[in-house]
Amino acid sequence: MLKFGQIIIILFAFIWVVIASNQAAKFFQKIQLPLITGFLLSGILIGPFGLKLIDVEMTYKLDFVNDISLSFIALLAGSELFLKEIRNNIKSILWNTLSQLILTFTLVSVGVYFLEGYISFMKDLPELHKVAIAILSGTIFIAKSPSSVMAVINELRAKGRFTKMVISVTVLLDVLVIVLFTICLTIANNLINNTPFSFKFLYGLILEFVVIFIVAILFAKFLEFLMQVPLPKFIKIFLILISGFGVFKLSHILELISFTYLGAELIIEPLLICIIASFYITNYSRQRDSFHIILKDIAPMVYAGFFTLVGATLALDVLANTWLIALIILIFYFSSLIIASLSGNLGARNPKLYGKIGWMPFITQAGVGFALVYEVAQEFPEWGNQFSTILIAVIVINQIVGPPLFKWAIKLVGESHLPVSSQNLFNKTAIIFGLEHQSLNLARDLFKENYSVEIVSLEKRRNISDIKDITIHVLDGLSVKALNSIGIRRFETIVLMLSDDENFKVCRLINENIGAKTIIVRLYDSINADKFHELGALVVDPSTAISKLIEQFVRSPLSASFILGEEDHKAMVDIKVRDKNLHGIALRDLRLPPDVLILSVKRKGQMLISHGYTRLRRGDIVTIVGSMESLQDLSLQFEE
Repeated sequence: MLKFGQIIIILFAFIWVVIASNQAAKFFQKIQLPLITGFLLSGILIGPFGLKLIDVEMTYKLDFVNDISLSFIALLAGSELFLKEIRNNIKSILWNTLSQLILTFTLVSVGVYFLEGYISFMKDLPELHKVAIAILSGTIFIAKSPSSVMAVINELRAKGRFTKMVISVTVLLDVLVIVLFTICLTIANNLINNTPFSFKFLYGLILEFVVIFIVAILFAKFLEFLMQVPLPKFIKIFLILISGFGVFKLSHILELISFTYLGAELIIEPLLICIIASFYITNYSRQRDSFHIILKDIAPMVYAGFFTLVGATLALDVLANTWLIALIILIFYFSSLIIASLSGNLGARNPKLYGKIGWMPFITQAGVGFALVYEVAQEFPEWGNQFSTILIAVIVINQIVGPPLFKWAIKLVGESHLPVSSQNLFNKTAIIFGLEHQSLNLARDLFKENYSVEIVSLEKRRNISDIKDITIHVLDGLSVKALNSIGIRRFETIVLMLSDDENFKVCRLINENIGAKTIIVRLYDSINADKFHELGALVVDPSTAISKLIEQFVRSPLSASFILGEEDHKAMVDIKVRDKNLHGIALRDLRLPPDVLILSVKRKGQMLISHGYTRLRRGDIVTIVGSMESLQDLSLQFEE
């Protein structure tokens, strides 16, 4: 039994190693390897088969780190299952989920069973033990990687029917695999302990799920209460991690109690408890957003520690003798995914292309898969180490080949919103009529915000050639032909900074011949404002603009600062709701990034007084303020 002081010393030593691992993993990320794979390789490097900064004895002493990490991974997986986001395309989601669940489990289980003669640790085991190992293997390969899927989707700004199906199926599989694993772990224990089948077994299984559900709801209520208490964030993080560790310890206590008083050991699966608790908070609690924010904050730290430790515990000597087996299991796994994709998309009557490429997004495995492998290794120490090494080898390969194939699939279905690398939320177009000091400053400021900006001058000046950073067009006159010669239709926003007469002529030409555009007019004489308004232009009157801005500073200094661009790394944008799946969803049910705020909703030209119960409609213009990165994510959420 380790003393508390020894645990603290070991933990601090491990944290120091993890910090180094995190830096090393970032290097692997630069060469296009997933971050999790970088942690695993870092763990191998510092483990017993590398630099020996972590030895075998130390890995056993750090078991509590794995329990904390496993509970967190389950909480994170449950938080990804938001029912209101999967209500559409339910037929496609269910068909693909069931196909992946049934066929992957069946084909991989059968494959592992018939390979038993070639797997060293399985050769001499009793027949029932081989069956137990086979069904546990089949279950583990159902687990996917929501974090890796979301990373690829965010990278490509992918959006569409195929992408939504992939997200939903991935998260559902990660939930269902925990349920199936609970059942299969119970069956495996009975097979290995040579317990005969009886109705008592079914009663025990039902009792297990009842106990798990009750404990999960109690745990969810505790987490919900914790989110409501006004405590510093770091204390909440600490209590979430410790309570997750407590769930593991409680499950062991309940198993001992059941064996003592019922004569049979109930398998109280802690991962399922955590995933149900997280699912409850995500879908039925007002603390959803605060809970989700904290989980996102903890994730990098937990992943770094857990996957580094997993890499350090890999038995590379076993892998050297079983690499061929790992490769054959990988072939079984890929085959099951292909067959499941064809059958699932055929049943859902999806486009044929979905069936052909629908297996690619589901290759990648990570958090839950590793968690289940590690739990099997702990439950069956006689052969668990060899078992985990082979399966983790397959999962690592999946981590390497999965993301590139998923990227390819998204591009094949045409749901990537990054046709060029420079595209982003603010890559919009604007043209300014009038060459002067103010128009040049405006063009350069818009260019900094990634706008594509050009300027039109009605007179040729000597110093035009000196302006290198902005494209300048020189027009001899104002006509439809002249406007078309500069490609006026390319620009979303037109800013008029000429005289009032010239501005009105351009505004009328665009209104009558080009079509609807956002036109902004700098006014010289306020008496002309009405005629611009009649043409649908937005008018800026310099004679009143300064006084209005000062008034805004008096009433709301923060909003005025946003208007002037004085808030670093913050922006205020209008985003159009194009996604039909958001039609009818209340603002309070949107999964918004934590650092954004919806200011207003404009519908058919009318500004709505928006609140949490305001329901979006397709075509609404939503004004949002937040960080650049979060606004990019939100733009993706609102797109078609």
